[in-house]
Amino acid sequence: MQLKDYTKEFKYNWQLAAPVMLGMLGHTFVSFVDNIMVGQLGTAELAAVSLGNSFMFIAMSLGIGFSTAITPLVAEADAEENFTSGKSSFKHGLFLCTVLGVLLFLLVFFAKPLMFLMDQPVEVVELAIPYLDLVAFSLIPLIIFQAFKQFSDGLSMTKHPMYATLLANIINIILNYILIFGKFGFPELGIVGAAYGTLVSRIIMVWYLWFLLKNKEKSKAFVTNIKFFVLDKLMLRKIINLGAPSAMQMFFEVAIFTVAIWLSGTLGKNPQAANQIALNLSSMTFMVAMGLSVASMIRVGNQKGLKKYFELKRIAFSLFLMGTLLAFGFAVIFFAFHNQLPKLYVDFNDAKNLTDNIEVVSIASKLLIAAAIFQISDSVQVLVLGALRGLQDVKIPTIITFVSYWLVGFPISWFLGKESTYGSFGIWLGLLAGLTTAAILLYIRFHYLTKKLILPNN
Repeated sequence: MQLKDYTKEFKYNWQLAAPVMLGMLGHTFVSFVDNIMVGQLGTAELAAVSLGNSFMFIAMSLGIGFSTAITPLVAEADAEENFTSGKSSFKHGLFLCTVLGVLLFLLVFFAKPLMFLMDQPVEVVELAIPYLDLVAFSLIPLIIFQAFKQFSDGLSMTKHPMYATLLANIINIILNYILIFGKFGFPELGIVGAAYGTLVSRIIMVWYLWFLLKNKEKSKAFVTNIKFFVLDKLMLRKIINLGAPSAMQMFFEVAIFTVAIWLSGTLGKNPQAANQIALNLSSMTFMVAMGLSVASMIRVGNQKGLKKYFELKRIAFSLFLMGTLLAFGFAVIFFAFHNQLPKLYVDFNDAKNLTDNIEVVSIASKLLIAAAIFQISDSVQVLVLGALRGLQDVKIPTIITFVSYWLVGFPISWFLGKESTYGSFGIWLGLLAGLTTAAILLYIRFHYLTKKLILPNN
């Protein structure tokens, strides 16, 4: 095959992925805005948001990962023009996501006392607990939103979740400004104000996406007249069999980044705040890769439904190539601006916290160098994972992600992340090792499966 056989797909890949990217970036932008506004209050407050969100990231990974089971099922049904199968996949997925959202809220809410057992700075824990109470409740609307989003993506209607996420961001920014700093006569709530902003914006986000889908001819019949409690055990089992491994895949990756937050906390509040800055910036570039991953899942799912396996592989490779090129661009940006980007998060005019702020920026700038290096690995692993989900292959990739992040990445982070060795930078070297291992092993798995599909059809 020639290069143009792959690059000619870039335009459609982008049309499909760009709204997903913007929607995903919207989720991260909520955190970005929270971090910048809270960072003006001090490094302890920024570290508290980091610690609180570390619990949220774990819960969100399970919910978002589980919801991805809906997309390939809807995409395959859409290609086959099977409305009954598509609506059943969505309805059962929505039911399971709602139940999961409630369970995850309860899990996070009752897990708060663990903060006192994790060797974290006491002032940080005391600030994090009231913040986490409200943000944990926002898991319910967030996971319900994910069910609608993944359904919408499965129908290749990727713009609508983007619109809902953009609206949520605007509301979040406004509420943050009013409630964190006490503007327009409202009380000054500090980081609790950021939590209120997140909760309200996520509730509105769900309602608005449902409203958009209800008013579109292609999706209206799917999202109205849903008999929510009339359930089919076989379909429930099918979604659980796809969703549970997908949830664990995302959990294994997000959990190692969460452990990086906790390991940073053992080094002190400034390394933890610096870790949050680097993590937030690298999360934003990761969401671009996530957008392409969803496009990969949709397009591979469509080709699987049509049984065009050679086209499936060609289209998947076009997405892998596109993701690698974008990741290389982000790596260059992180290298070029690793000293400047962290300064967005702190206030150098704050004389009281100036020493802390200088240390935070110094540590974060080094972490961005590690983040630059793993851009390509991170992009490749999530894109191939999306393609494998499109093939509805989830069990072996779950084992691969566990081995990569927890048998390779975590021991390196733990050993090199001690204050006596490389500190924060050592923690991120472990992340780099885990992501690179995952990218290589997942690619081998995809190559093996597609080769097996193509050969009998030649």
